[in-house]
Amino acid sequence: MDKTVSISAFFPAYNDAGTIASMVVLANKTLTKLTDDYEVIVVNDGSADHTPQVLAELEAVFPRLKVVHHPTNLGYGSALRTGFANASKDLIFYTDGDAQYDVCELEALVALMGDGIDVVNGYKISRSDPFYRTVIGKTYCWIVKLAFAIKIKDVDCDFRLVRRSSYNRVRLYSTSGMICVEMIKSFQDAGLRFAETPVHHFHRAYGKSQFFNFRRLFKTLVDLSRLWWRLMIKREAQLAPPGSGALDIGISQTKSKGNDGGTRGEK
Repeated sequence: MDKTVSISAFFPAYNDAGTIASMVVLANKTLTKLTDDYEVIVVNDGSADHTPQVLAELEAVFPRLKVVHHPTNLGYGSALRTGFANASKDLIFYTDGDAQYDVCELEALVALMGDGIDVVNGYKISRSDPFYRTVIGKTYCWIVKLAFAIKIKDVDCDFRLVRRSSYNRVRLYSTSGMICVEMIKSFQDAGLRFAETPVHHFHRAYGKSQFFNFRRLFKTLVDLSRLWWRLMIKREAQLAPPGSGALDIGISQTKSKGNDGGTRGEK
């Protein structure tokens, strides 16, 4: 590895007090092996548990950790957009703060980020969720791939490494979990080049998913239909004008240490 490559790693966190510390520790350990120039960012999306207090303790220990607090829960898409907007390094990696993916496998993504690649996307070797969630997840991915002409194997695998210059070529608007579909579709439309690698998926050890309930599933269906209409029927352009730099559309955020505001709030 060329250790001159700079990397930002960020984690959206919503009520992840039981897992976010291990994510930060492992991220620092992994990034130290990969590069001399890195940062770790946690986007605390209005957590109602002890996530803010845990992050305050971590900031005192890890000088390269930056915490961004949303004063209220703004949604998974907003948290991702905040993370990307605050990332300053050449490569940007993100995964969720619930520790269902192993941060150490970032090494496999970095190894595939060659000169001809813009995005390295993980895909789950197997899904470590209850049977009904696995079925719903696979059905969702199949529908999304068909409806949006998605070419990668697993659009729902939030374990991604992206060139910052490539991310800045698109505009993202979603505030919900629909941002993953919007992101990959926009990357494809922008002509970005993908590589893929298998990654492990683990049982949720702390907290619970906010996605798998009837109200949330119904909202997801509505949001997915609206996104499909916008991107596939109206074909609204989501490419950034050349030279426009980083774009952050309509995100309200507060940066501070120890803010009482606290993401996977609806994904």
